[in-house]
Amino acid sequence: MNPELSRLAAELGIDAPQHEPLRLALGLACVRRVEHLLEDPRAIDGISALAAFVEGRSDRAALARAAREVAAVAGSHRGSNSIDGSAHAAVSATYAVATALAGRALEAAAYAAYASVYAYGGYAVNDPSAFEAEHTWQVQALRELAHSRTPC
Repeated sequence: MNPELSRLAAELGIDAPQHEPLRLALGLACVRRVEHLLEDPRAIDGISALAAFVEGRSDRAALARAAREVAAVAGSHRGSNSIDGSAHAAVSATYAVATALAGRALEAAAYAAYASVYAYGGYAVNDPSAFEAEHTWQVQALRELAHSRTPC
């Protein structure tokens, strides 16, 4: 978990119903950073479905369908046959998409950060400093998204 992101999210009241667009936009931003780690085309399609909803090009029913499908994909992900960290990275990236579609942005951010760090080596997930760059990016992304959605 990213403590600074959690603090900022609480400060913004991100869990309030009226902030659903912000939660979805943050989730989308985070999963786009790990899209290259996805192995299942349905998870990749889930990012497209989330983007379409965030951008106003689809409806809530399409978002809900994508959320159900990617949740099923994440729950049954077999990993990969790779001997490096890509199996865990792909699984975590898939969970990031599933939780982003469900509107759980902080959980999506955590999965995305884990996937990003795991992708360059499983050993790194035990080193808190390995997450610093991703955590810093996530906080900045939330600040920018919150600012862009705040009426002047």
